[in-house]
This record gives sequence, structure tokens and C-alpha cells, in this order.
Amino acid sequence: MIQTESFLVVIEESIRKNWDQNALTDYKGATLQYKDVARKIAKIHLVFESAGIKKGDKVAVCGKNSVHWGVAFLATITYGGVIVPILHEFKPDNIHNIVNHSEARLLFAGNQVWKNLDEKRMPSLEGIITLKDFSLAVSRSKKLMYARENLNMLYGKKYPRNFRQEHIGYHRDNAEELAVINYTSGTTGYSKGVMLPYRSLWSNIMYCHESQPIAPGDRIVSMLPLGHVFGMVYDFLYGISAGAHLFFLTRMSSPKIITQSFSDIKPKIIACVPLIVEKIIKKEILPKVDSKLGKLLLKLPVINEKFRASVRKEAIQAFGGEFNDIIIGGAPFNTEVESMLRNIHFPYTIVYGMTECGPVICSDRWETIKQASCGKAATRMEVRIDSPSPETEAGEIICKGINLMLGYYKNPKATVQIIDKDGWLHTGDLATIDKEGYVTIRGRSKNLLLTSSGQNIYPEEIESKLNNMPYVAESLIVLQKEKVVALIYPDYEDAFAYGLQNEDIEKAMEKNKQELNVLLPGYAQISKIKIYPEEFEKTAKKSIKRFLYQEAKG
Repeated sequence: MIQTESFLVVIEESIRKNWDQNALTDYKGATLQYKDVARKIAKIHLVFESAGIKKGDKVAVCGKNSVHWGVAFLATITYGGVIVPILHEFKPDNIHNIVNHSEARLLFAGNQVWKNLDEKRMPSLEGIITLKDFSLAVSRSKKLMYARENLNMLYGKKYPRNFRQEHIGYHRDNAEELAVINYTSGTTGYSKGVMLPYRSLWSNIMYCHESQPIAPGDRIVSMLPLGHVFGMVYDFLYGISAGAHLFFLTRMSSPKIITQSFSDIKPKIIACVPLIVEKIIKKEILPKVDSKLGKLLLKLPVINEKFRASVRKEAIQAFGGEFNDIIIGGAPFNTEVESMLRNIHFPYTIVYGMTECGPVICSDRWETIKQASCGKAATRMEVRIDSPSPETEAGEIICKGINLMLGYYKNPKATVQIIDKDGWLHTGDLATIDKEGYVTIRGRSKNLLLTSSGQNIYPEEIESKLNNMPYVAESLIVLQKEKVVALIYPDYEDAFAYGLQNEDIEKAMEKNKQELNVLLPGYAQISKIKIYPEEFEKTAKKSIKRFLYQEAKG
């Protein structure tokens, strides 16, 4: 199936139909209705036009999630520009490099980002516009300066009776046209510019609606960084295309603050990484259940229907009480937490993907998904396992379809390394697939630990078990001198609440090691534990940057 309509027509029609509806809100801050968004877009288009920005020119945006981030993004693509969303968590050097590499002519920057940047290191930029109020922070163009200083005059002249629905006439995109260059955060420390065409945006948004339709006015909480494609699609474009009301959590917060926002907003759809769900379950739900039974929920099936109903009620309320679905993606989901959610009939959807597919490759809802799998191939996508026995022997996931990127920007060598001559994208993830098409991920090929005896160890599988053991917040499994070593960041808050001291935590970790080793084959057993006093450094989608810890000293 090919793209059947213009992606930007979908956006345009949504803005028209929902003109008087609330569109974008900064949580506990300002709200824009769809007509306000349209008028701000019209003003930015006038600035672009007057400054000589052409269709196909690159415009970067870097800042925390906010209503003005959303406006800047929409204004760029509806004008016909190519948007370059940059994760605000990136270091200044990386932001400078991305702006330069992408050949962005303009940069929209949040205040926190801007104060750490050096415009001299971005010599090709013609201007920097603040996301706070769209004022000019830097201008190297007289046309841009004139346009911004005289914007109200230009706007009044073009729209003497204000901007109305009939004035909307956005760029008409075609399927292969470049829409977004999204620089991957990556766990290897190297950013590549993923070129996503309009067909990828269209197909991913259509899949969202096919899987879980939402209605105008439905509330969506945006927690994921919009500079990452998972948040950009599920938190933002999905909602805008449906006329939903988006609430931006302007910063990642504690489970308690996040659950408070759910209580206030009562969202219909929530998209998040597994870590958020796992923390809310463990910190906000299980403590409200009988402490002994609460911990057993992660280990044993619930048989008593009355107890199941009470736990489900607590879980539903923790996420606002009115949601239809929680979409979980961006990293592997803890198997025991997933088992508990299935056990209490909690509504969730698993999504597996990568930036290069904008992002969806596989997905399925809890009613039909096979536990621990990431679902089946998404609509308009084809998935295979590169293995002689795909059902029993893990091989690399390869895929093709409408969602696929055009390639890496100005990096044809990296492009041909990941997309083969037959058009299959090689994900680097290892998995099996059953007769029904359910894909179960075993780990990343680059994370696979290979012993000298030829045994394959999938660290993610061991970590999943270890992370559910007492007082373990997160862990990493590495291979050092042919020995399996567990790096652990303890759950200090939980441990101290139970009266443990540092030496008690060390003893608890040794006990965890002994109990876990009973479950592991000899070649995969943990020989040593190294305790880390701080959380592991992560990418924007909360994947641990493994490359930083491979040589960790024991």
C-alpha cells in the first residue's frame, strides 16, 4: 500500500475542523487553541517568507517540550521546510555539530539550551529564534531582522480581518519528499541524521489511528522528548492529526509528580518508555497494596478476582483513571512487570521500532500480544528474522516498508551498511519469530556477549531478571576477562526506607546474585557484582549508554 493522501492535508484539515478547541497546553501554564496555533504558524510563515527561507531549507528546533516547540515544528513543515528536531539533552558540542551538519538556516532554541550555545560555532545560521516568545536572539540577516521587527505590520497587511480558517493553505507534500532529519541519540555516542520522508510520517500516524483511534478533544500527556521520533509521533503528531488536546510536561519528573499530572489531566492516551511504567508500578501502586502481597504480584499469578479488581483499580487510578491505552516503547519492557499488568487486565500496547522507521516496526495490544514479544509487523511493514531457523534460533530483525527512512543525511556509507541492496533495513536487534508472526527480541547484536567457548549470552535477559530483585533499581551485564559481571545501581530510597545501610545493601546484592545464578546456565552465571552510587547515563529514550561501562573496574 502506498501513501494515499498528503500528510499535511491531514494536519490542515484537523486545524480547520477543531478551530475553537484547545490544542496545546504547557502543564500548569499557557494553552493555545487550534486557531491560536494556526495564527502563530501564519506569522512564522511570514518571517520565513520575508527572510528568504525556501521550501526544502532546513530549520532546527532544540528545547524542552512546550507549546512553542510544537508551533515551530508545525510552522516549518507546513511551510515546506525540513524540520531538524534536536534533543535538548544533547551536549552543546553535539548541538553545534548537528546544526552545522544539517545546514540549518534558522534555529529555534529554548532558553536553557540557548544559554549554553555559542553562535560563533554555528557560522551558517542566519538567525536564532527563542522558543519562549519567538524573539530574535541572533540575526545575521537584514531581511530576517526586518521581518521580525515589522511582523505585526506584515501580518495586519496580509490579514486585515485576522487570520481565519479559509486562509489556511499549507504546502502539499509528496510521499518521497524529505520532511524530518532526526539525529539519533544512540548508545554509541555517535549521531546520524535519519532522513524521514512524508510517507513515513503518514504511515506511522495512520497506524496510530488504526491501532487506537482518538477523538477531537481527547487529552494526551506528552512526556517523551519531542526531539525523539517516538515522542514526536505518538505524543505530538498523532494527537494534532486527530484534534486532541496535548499537555506538555516541560521536564521529566519523579513518578509522584508524573502521577499527579495524570490525576489532573486525566489523559485518554499515554505514551512512555518502560522505565516510567515500572517506576510508577513499584513506587506508586504496589506500596498501596498489602506490602507482602504487593511484592508477590511480580512473582505469582493473581487468582482471587476481588483482589485482582482492587489492584487493577489502583493501577488505573495511578495513570489518571480515564485512559484507553498506555503505549510502551523505546526500550525492552520488564517481563515480570508485564506479566503483572496482563494478570490484572491492565490496558497497554507494546511498540517496537527505531528512528530509521519513524519509528514503528512491530506492535500489538495486551489482549492479543504474546507475553514478552513485541507484537507483529505493523501495517505497511514487512519483518523477517535473518536466521536458518527463525522460530528457535535468534537472528537479526530485518524489515522493509513505507515507514523506512530515505537514508542517513550526507552519509551514504552508513546508509548502505544498514539498508541492503534489496531494500531490507538491518536493525541490529536479535529475535525469534513464531508461526503466527509474533517477534520476541533477545537482545542487540552489538550487546551480545560471546564467550571463548562460543556461548551466546544475551545481557538484556539477565538484566530483566536482576532488575526485579530486591533493592535493584537498574543493572548492566558485561563480560570481563571471560567472567560475567553485574553492574548495579541500587534502589537506595527503598533500601534506606527498610533500614538498610550501605553494607546491608552489599549483602543484599550478593544474595540476589546467588538466587539469580540458580536460574542461569553455568556459562551465564554472575561471578561478581559492582555497585554504582549513581544512575547509569542514558539516552533520551532512557536506554543506558552501554559503551561507557564496558571497561568498568570491579
